[in-house]
Amino acid sequence: MAQITDDFLKDFLKSAKNIVIVGASNKPERASNGIMKFLMGKGYTCFPVNPAEDEVLGVKAYKSIKDVPVTPDIVDVFRKSEAAPEIVKESIEKGAKFIWLQEEVYSEKAKQIADENNVPIVMNKCIFKEFLRLKIIN
Repeated sequence: MAQITDDFLKDFLKSAKNIVIVGASNKPERASNGIMKFLMGKGYTCFPVNPAEDEVLGVKAYKSIKDVPVTPDIVDVFRKSEAAPEIVKESIEKGAKFIWLQEEVYSEKAKQIADENNVPIVMNKCIFKEFLRLKIIN
């Protein structure tokens, strides 16, 4: 898959509606909590995935990506890099249009799987910081 340009990213983030957040947490000190709050504030419908939670920020949580009741525009991943390839496979099976691996989440194997399936993937980047950098206003 070709390099993801700022214009592509900006357009995609503006048009996306549903974001699955893998590793979402109720703990306010966790980045996933603050970023889910930020994304909901931007008007996205968020679907937290965390087998240890029944709900996150008042939103029903799901045990796995396959349990989420929609096709995700974006799967935003807050898990260890080792878990990324399996999460990418599950995301692709669910029909995800874009995969976002947050800061410190990096996997060449995950990228290879996404590339082979023509699904754009961003690794080791914070979606919140990209919103600020690209000056995206929804």
